[in-house]
Amino acid sequence: MTSSPLTLILGGARSGKTRHAEGLIKALPAPWIYVATAEVWDEEMRARVERHKADRSEAGWITVEAPTDLAAALATDHPVLVDCLTLWVTNLMLGDHDIDAATLRLEAALATRSAPTFLVANEVGLGIVPDNKMARDFRDHAGRLHQRLAQKADQVILMVAGLPLTVK
Repeated sequence: MTSSPLTLILGGARSGKTRHAEGLIKALPAPWIYVATAEVWDEEMRARVERHKADRSEAGWITVEAPTDLAAALATDHPVLVDCLTLWVTNLMLGDHDIDAATLRLEAALATRSAPTFLVANEVGLGIVPDNKMARDFRDHAGRLHQRLAQKADQVILMVAGLPLTVK
């Protein structure tokens, strides 16, 4: 259990996870910290990131980019929305980081938070077994991370077709 409310929001691609998380955090006093974990690898991703930044251009949002050092980005007294844990795991894997150590740092940072935290992640365990080792390792890392955080979370929401289903 964390010292402040922790909400884990899982779902498939385009399931409405981020939109739902943004609605939840906006019910709290601003400023809201949007921790973006995406890294720009190509022009399509650059355009996507710029579109997301424009979507949060209204007063109240502060964007912090944290592709790998998520624990440091949580060191704030303001409500935080992390989008997304799945990209964070990808970045850790591609950068050959110690995922278990990074997860422990994340859990420690969450335990010291004094404001609500909303974590967004892609649920990757509903599909077929991937056909290559890297994809299987990714699925396994993401699945274990989600299980650990779900145990600590006060609320777990599964998004399906834009609809929130409360799991915990």
